[in-house]
Amino acid sequence: MPRVVDAEARRQDLVEAVWRVIRREGLPHASVRKVATEAGLSMGSLRHYFTTQDELLQFSLRAVGERVTERLRQLEYPADARGVLELVALELLPLDPDRFAEVEVWVAFTAATLTNPALRALGDESYAAVHDLLRDLLRDLLGDRPELEAQADRLHALIDGLALHGVSSPGRLKPDKARAALREHLDALTA
Repeated sequence: MPRVVDAEARRQDLVEAVWRVIRREGLPHASVRKVATEAGLSMGSLRHYFTTQDELLQFSLRAVGERVTERLRQLEYPADARGVLELVALELLPLDPDRFAEVEVWVAFTAATLTNPALRALGDESYAAVHDLLRDLLRDLLGDRPELEAQADRLHALIDGLALHGVSSPGRLKPDKARAALREHLDALTA
């Protein structure tokens, strides 16, 4: 009797395999062949799910956003706008092994968006979604001020910078320092 395979579970396993290859060897080395080997599949089996390397990489990039979105859905939010904004922003920082892996993969993809138009479009979409979320949360905190968009730009840049430093210099930017930098910025906004 043929084995029934849960296609979505298999695709998630493949995302994990792609991420392991990217984290270990870099995005340029995340070939279909290497990912198939990492996942313990034949090339033919992998091509059943993804016919090209671009499809595989796009799916893997989307998975970063989907995981963050799912975590955000599961959070218990405080009643105050400041607490909500801080909680959401902290989910974007590499403060534990899962978020560290996500940020590491995100950084690798961000660099690839400079030369890969398909990934660039997806990266732009993800960037806009995060920016819009931060702007909306800032609006809840500060109201509709003329400088709202500029404040959203600054907060987004701070989060991106903390995330990048967190994965590129984890010995220097420990999670408690990243949290403190974010809190100081939010304190200054509400002072």
